[in-house]
Amino acid sequence: MKHEIIQPDGWAKPIGYSNGISARGRIVQVGGQIGWDADCQFHSDDFVDQVRQTLINIVSVLEAAGAKPEHLIQMTWYFTDREAYKSSLKDIGAAYRDIIGRHFPPMAAVQVVALMEDRAKVEIQALAVVPD
Repeated sequence: MKHEIIQPDGWAKPIGYSNGISARGRIVQVGGQIGWDADCQFHSDDFVDQVRQTLINIVSVLEAAGAKPEHLIQMTWYFTDREAYKSSLKDIGAAYRDIIGRHFPPMAAVQVVALMEDRAKVEIQALAVVPD
C-alpha cells in the first residue's frame, strides 16, 4: 500500500499503533465486527479468543472487498472490560500480529458499558484504503 505514517517531530514513538496515516485509493469501511464466527456463533467467552475471532472477521471482510490487512488505515476498538483488555495486551498483541501482521494503523480503544450482542466482549470497526 502506498501510505505514509504520520509521526510529529519530537513525539515519542507509539507502540502498537500510529499517530496518523495518509493514504490514497478506494475506501473499504468494515462495520463493527465481534468475536463470533460466520454463522453468528460464539465459540468462547475468553477475551483474547474473541479478539482473535474479531480480527479474523475483519480480514474476511477485507478479503471480500479485495483488500488486505496492510490496507487498514484506522481501527476503533470497543470493549466491555478495560482491565481484561489491559491485562491481556501481550496475548492481544500476539493475536494481532498473527492475523494482521506488523501493520499498525492509527487506533482508538474505548471501554463501553455493553455491546449489542450479550456475549460479545469486543467490537472493532475498521477502515482500509486499497491503492489505485
